[in-house]
Amino acid sequence: MGFTLDNVVPWGRSYDEYVSMFGLTEDDLTLRILGCGDGPAAFNSVLTQCGGSVVSVDPVYVFGSAQIRSRIADTYETVMTQMRKNQGDYVWEAIPSVEQLGCVRMSAMEQFLADFDAGKQEGRYIAGELPVLPFENGQFDIALSSHFLFLYSARLSAEFHLQALQEMLRVAREVRVFPILAFDGASSPHLHFVNEHLANQGLSVKVKRVPYEFQRGGNEMLVIKAV
Repeated sequence: MGFTLDNVVPWGRSYDEYVSMFGLTEDDLTLRILGCGDGPAAFNSVLTQCGGSVVSVDPVYVFGSAQIRSRIADTYETVMTQMRKNQGDYVWEAIPSVEQLGCVRMSAMEQFLADFDAGKQEGRYIAGELPVLPFENGQFDIALSSHFLFLYSARLSAEFHLQALQEMLRVAREVRVFPILAFDGASSPHLHFVNEHLANQGLSVKVKRVPYEFQRGGNEMLVIKAV
């Protein structure tokens, strides 16, 4: 069965969250950036407005903005109900409450929706998904994966993670993944497997602390690049 919008729960993060959770410096933001699995995040829209170079790839981009907006409306209250139920799993500091979280997420998704049609025409939003990317070797400087790899360890195998990361490394000279926790808050069971295989390929593989923590304990990213 092909990819359908019914399978998607859109949940976009803000530009400031991207900068913090990936430890992006001012110099980083001048590079060619690829976001893998960005969904309805505001990062592409805001960085483009600031003169940056960014492409986002996600299977949801096969749909139009009206369809994505409708799906956000259909799933928003379900997500918020789950957040209220599980709010003890999160750190309420930068975002002080579930209600404020809803405002931050909706603002980010509105920024995305306002930019999506133009960005799609400009080639900044491309329909596709890991572990196969529709880009040339070395097309980007940094490839980012937010809240997909490792988070979905229960659904995606260690082999899938390795293949996905190798594909990101094919198109970018550096890869950053955040978080490295699974949904249950524990370190991903695939992390050691991936780190060992990539290190054996002569790559630098490091876990780095970042100035962002929302999922409790989720304040580290994985950084992979050639030595």
